[in-house]
Amino acid sequence: MSTSSIIRLAITPGEPAGIGPDIVLQLAQQPDEGAEWVVFADPQMLAQRALQLGLSIQLQKVEKFGTQVPQPHRAGCLQIVPIPTEQSVQAGQLCAANAVYVLESLRRACEACQQGWAQALVTGPVHKGVINEAGIPFTGHTEFLAAQTRTERVVMMLATPRLRVALVTTHLPLNQVSGKLSKVLLAEVIWIVQRDLQRWFGLVDPLILVCGLNPHAGEGGYLGMEEQEIMIPVLDCLRDQGIRVLGPVPADTAFTAKSLQGIDVVLTMYHDQGLPVLKSQGFGEAVNVTLGLPIIRTSVDHGTALCLAGTGKAESHSLSAAIQMAKLMGNCDDR
Repeated sequence: MSTSSIIRLAITPGEPAGIGPDIVLQLAQQPDEGAEWVVFADPQMLAQRALQLGLSIQLQKVEKFGTQVPQPHRAGCLQIVPIPTEQSVQAGQLCAANAVYVLESLRRACEACQQGWAQALVTGPVHKGVINEAGIPFTGHTEFLAAQTRTERVVMMLATPRLRVALVTTHLPLNQVSGKLSKVLLAEVIWIVQRDLQRWFGLVDPLILVCGLNPHAGEGGYLGMEEQEIMIPVLDCLRDQGIRVLGPVPADTAFTAKSLQGIDVVLTMYHDQGLPVLKSQGFGEAVNVTLGLPIIRTSVDHGTALCLAGTGKAESHSLSAAIQMAKLMGNCDDR
């Protein structure tokens, strides 16, 4: 297992009218000795945004995936796989015609990782609404990448330096969560979390804290039966198989300092059960990681922030953290 090799990152800025291009250009002003950056985007769009931001950038086009060895990223220089937008881009102004461009850049970058040319995918924020407005069903990066890689089950996890939170269900209306939860789903999610924490984070025997679905984790069945009928049998079975799981525990106390002692990841049943806690502790430095994929994928923890695009006021901390996480995972991967 190497801890110092240079890896190639496939980077997608995401929605071209948002802050994705801004933060990529901002971070590109600094060198990166541990990774080669290759951006999948429209060169003209990036050049125009750099001019708007007053940043100097040299774009070097990559026409095909060759056999070249990754080289460290040089300050003020970006390698770019050119993918044209359908319409010219104005910072802060969405254009549904460019939804195809957003997904094509993501598809091509994913393909580069699947072929082994790039070792990790780092994604900027996309705008789900404008993609759906273009007539393309889209619920998020997580589901899109699962389809692209033909992966049946993936897990969304957000991580800060102090806390990791994984989700059993992701972008699902709250009134559908209980119907989605099943023994099979819960067991598969926990197996994926356990395997990928070992493979990509170097945790030999991770400890997983599982939140109940209902208040007080069901209160013995008086506040809901999901814990009794689904969760407890699954967790007992997994313990018998050697997986270290605690729970189900009431979600309202799961994130106290005492409960989190020795915990490697908290598993929550739905999106807003755990992510508000995590983001309140580390918004802007959290990283979105997709577990279960055959490739490494990290992303920012924020949206497109259209009102900040082109102003120079966008913060790049989360993208920087996503790049650092991708490098750590890439150098820990023992596949």
